[in-house]
Amino acid sequence: MTPKSVCVYCASSQQARPEFLRAAHALGGEIAARGWTTVYGGGRSGLMGALADGALVGGGQVRGIIPEFMKALEWAHGGVSFLETVPDMHTRKRRMVECADAIVALPGGCGTLEELLEAITWKRLGIHGKPIVIANLAGFYDALVRQLAVCIEERMMHERHASMWSVVTRIEDVIPAILQAPAWGDDAIQFAKV
Repeated sequence: MTPKSVCVYCASSQQARPEFLRAAHALGGEIAARGWTTVYGGGRSGLMGALADGALVGGGQVRGIIPEFMKALEWAHGGVSFLETVPDMHTRKRRMVECADAIVALPGGCGTLEELLEAITWKRLGIHGKPIVIANLAGFYDALVRQLAVCIEERMMHERHASMWSVVTRIEDVIPAILQAPAWGDDAIQFAKV
């Protein structure tokens, strides 16, 4: 299946490395160039803002999903194609996955880590079967990728679960990884109890 929309998790920190900001902007542009919609957390700063700006400059559609309290703090990006305001963080995370056909994690803090791990958990449990791509730029996710491997080595997860996500080290490899992701179907649920 060819995606029509991509959910991107990433940092809102304005202190992020310039190379990460450039990568987020470039990814937004690449998603737009495909004619896909960028789905993200609705923020205007950090990688979030760069991602949205890249997609908008590229002529793409951007769907931001932001909790009421963040909008009240004026954290929302004012230029996105569609801004959905939701009551809380839980609803935001659910809606971001629901509105997308694939999921990408760029560098980010604890919120990004939570979103990524929840998306992996939901896929493991058969709640969704969407491609998940971890953009391990400049080794940012080395420790997390290793920890996921430890979970499999220690039999907390089945080795089959390693196919739930792809890891790339360059932003230009994100879209190909989405398109080449292995199918994750109904048979996957049998591994959930491992």
